[in-house]
Amino acid sequence: MANTNNPKGLSPVKYLGGTPWSGQGRIYSTASGDGTALYIGDPVLAAGTSQTWPNGDVTMDVGKAATTDVISGVVVAVFPDTRDSLVYRAANTVRRVFVADDPNLLFECQEGTGGTPLTANDLGLNISFAAGTPSAATGYSGVTLDNGTEANTNTLALRLVEFVNRPDNAVGDSAKWLVRINRHRYVDQVAG
Repeated sequence: MANTNNPKGLSPVKYLGGTPWSGQGRIYSTASGDGTALYIGDPVLAAGTSQTWPNGDVTMDVGKAATTDVISGVVVAVFPDTRDSLVYRAANTVRRVFVADDPNLLFECQEGTGGTPLTANDLGLNISFAAGTPSAATGYSGVTLDNGTEANTNTLALRLVEFVNRPDNAVGDSAKWLVRINRHRYVDQVAG
C-alpha cells in the first residue's frame, strides 16, 4: 500500500528517552516586519527582536527557519487574536505562537516524494528539510524531509532517529520518520 502524501511539517511525538510529548513548550511572538507566513509544523529561529504586550508580558520573536539556520523549535499552535483569526500566522502580522522548543523532542515528519526514498540504513544520519506548500485551510506546514541530503554532515538541520512503525506507513515515498533537531538553539550540534 502506498503512503499517503499529506505533509504537515514537524509534529512533536515523544522525547528522546521514549516518554510521550507532554504538550509543553514556550510562547513566542512574531514581528510585524517579518514577511514570511508561519504554519503549524514550521521550524523557527530566534528573530533577534521581541514584543511587549499590553499586560506587560515580553515574548521573543521567531521567524521561519531555513535549512541552514540554528532552530529554536517548531510551531505547534498559533494563538487567535479574534474569533475570525486565521489558523496560521499571516505575513507581516504580530501573533503569539506556541513552540515546542525542548532539544530532546522527536518530531514526526514525512519525507519528500522526489529523489531516492530513505531506508533503514539512513537512521542516525543527519538530513535537511524542504519548505513545501503549506495549507491555508488547515494551517499546516508543507515542510518535508529532503531525502536527497542524508549524510553524516553536522551542519544538516535534523537527525533521523526512528522509522514510524504503524500499519499506514511503509518505507518509500512519503514515509514518516522521527527526527530530532540537530542544529538546535539550546544545544551544541554534533556530526551524525
